[in-house]
Amino acid sequence: MFNSGNDDKLTGASLGERVYEELEAGILSNRIKPGEVLVELKLSAEYGVSRTPVREAIRMLEQKGLVEVVPHKGAVVLGIDEKDLEDIYTIRMYIEGLAAKWAAARITADQLRDLTEIVDLQEFYHMKNAPIKINDLDSRFHERLYQYSGSRTLSHTLSELHHMILWFRELSFSSEGRAEKAIEEHRQILDALTKGDGELAERLTVEHISNAKNNLLEIIKSRK
Repeated sequence: MFNSGNDDKLTGASLGERVYEELEAGILSNRIKPGEVLVELKLSAEYGVSRTPVREAIRMLEQKGLVEVVPHKGAVVLGIDEKDLEDIYTIRMYIEGLAAKWAAARITADQLRDLTEIVDLQEFYHMKNAPIKINDLDSRFHERLYQYSGSRTLSHTLSELHHMILWFRELSFSSEGRAEKAIEEHRQILDALTKGDGELAERLTVEHISNAKNNLLEIIKSRK
């Protein structure tokens, strides 16, 4: 429940954003399942707000393609389906490879030390069998790679795609051997960046994303 104060007119926009963030997190983490209907009255009571910010949140979710407003039914959750995943990972293969290539040309000694520390910590937590820590560090490695590309546009685009599939990335890391393989791939990308070899960094990054995609789709297929 949010503390909405006494006047939604003053805080409606910020409340709508907060409801949106809560609902988006629920959808992207698969806590709110595809096919569920978002009922305004129920959500208003749950979050302790009027229906205005709930409607705003649903509009934002619709714009992002996470729900579909169906006449006489309401806002039906779409979530991220298998086709979306294939598209997201394929797009990532192209532009994250570019990010790695650009990073190889621009990366500083301090930034290389930062990435080295992340991969070293991944290896440490892999020995400690701490998958949540490994997954968090995986996210940090990719976010730093986007940042070190030197392109704000590229970084923003990739960060948004990464955010959309957080739950699925956790699912991928749950498969036997994937974490160890991903860390090894990070180390290879890091070595290419250290050498300033943009072409190699790009190729290794594309292979890394492709391997992650194939692993995830195999998991999803096995669960059907």
